[in-house]
Amino acid sequence: MSPLEGVRVVEVAMYGFVPSAGAVLSDWGADVVKVEHAVTGDPQRGLRQTGTMRVEGDPNPNIEHANRGKRSIGLNMATPEGKEVLHDLVGRSDVFLTSFLPASRRKLGIDVDDIRAVNPRIVYARGSALGPRGAEAEKGGYDMTAFWARAATAASLTPSGVEGMISPPSPAYGDTISGTNLAGGIAAALFQRERTGEAPVVDVSLLGSGVWAMGHGIGLSLHLGEPLAAPPTGSHGSPTNPLSGLYATADGRYLAFVMLQPGRFWADVCHHIGRPELASDPRFATAELIAANTAEAVELLREILAGRTLAEWTERFATLAGPWAPVQDSLQVGDDAQIRSNEYLVRAGELDLAASPVQFDVTAPRLGPAPEFAAQTEEILMELGLDWDRILALKAAGAVT
Repeated sequence: MSPLEGVRVVEVAMYGFVPSAGAVLSDWGADVVKVEHAVTGDPQRGLRQTGTMRVEGDPNPNIEHANRGKRSIGLNMATPEGKEVLHDLVGRSDVFLTSFLPASRRKLGIDVDDIRAVNPRIVYARGSALGPRGAEAEKGGYDMTAFWARAATAASLTPSGVEGMISPPSPAYGDTISGTNLAGGIAAALFQRERTGEAPVVDVSLLGSGVWAMGHGIGLSLHLGEPLAAPPTGSHGSPTNPLSGLYATADGRYLAFVMLQPGRFWADVCHHIGRPELASDPRFATAELIAANTAEAVELLREILAGRTLAEWTERFATLAGPWAPVQDSLQVGDDAQIRSNEYLVRAGELDLAASPVQFDVTAPRLGPAPEFAAQTEEILMELGLDWDRILALKAAGAVT
């Protein structure tokens, strides 16, 4: 049994952030009903171009990633008939999940008090750009603005002298992280409701998630009075540790060492790279000497590691004691045996999609494909007890798709 089996979620949300929270809840077993505009649906469905990558036809990963496993109903909440259907859904649900801005929530009558009037026990969950308080609480935004640029990730990654800023590495990067935060908050709220009978309002913002993701660095900056500075492009990484940094291989690929105790791992690395004599080199006899002679150690390792391909080093480093990793792109991730062994990529319909990261009883979630627009409208209406005459009347009134 999945942890949230039997939990019903009404999702009134668009694009990537809040729908990705619904996707996680679906991964955990919840029945998530995605309410989409009766005519246009979620605008994310029209997203075909992402950077240099374009998707033609279906399935479209731009909609599948954040909407797998849900059911879709096309509903015009602005009509009295549509509002009545929404209230029926809300009355039978445990969670109301929305990304709509405060003004739109008020206009449509889906703000906290409106929804609580229909179902006092429902967990009301909001995802926003900049948080529910302050002068900018009514403003919208995207992960590029609120999560990436404003919360310091971009500036901390962009080396001095580089024009502009380093862009996010993936579409919906901050959206997906923030959505997982929101799903966790909803799960905690459901637990509180079971314990106390009280259903809290849950808030997660892109800005707050970005600050949390940068929390360690921001804490250092505020304590020391200086911003984090990105290292120059092509630099090793650590000025006092040759075993914490990036090294190029013979085939133009890279591997990353992150061994924070160089004295502990130095001899083992020397044996694995075929230079055991370096383990007894007096320049590197202690952790203090390794730190003092980091520049020399880095040059030696650069020369040695550049002599073989990443595949060759991967085979040799299979027994390496210290942490290291190949630097992989988003396509190479699909061929990573460890990722596949743990089912961090899971089949959903016709696509391989990233599974949400929490597993229960060492089991990956079973993913279904994202619904086609309004595909379950009649099914959901029938579950609410409506007969075909009423459903056809709703269609004629433009209340449902």
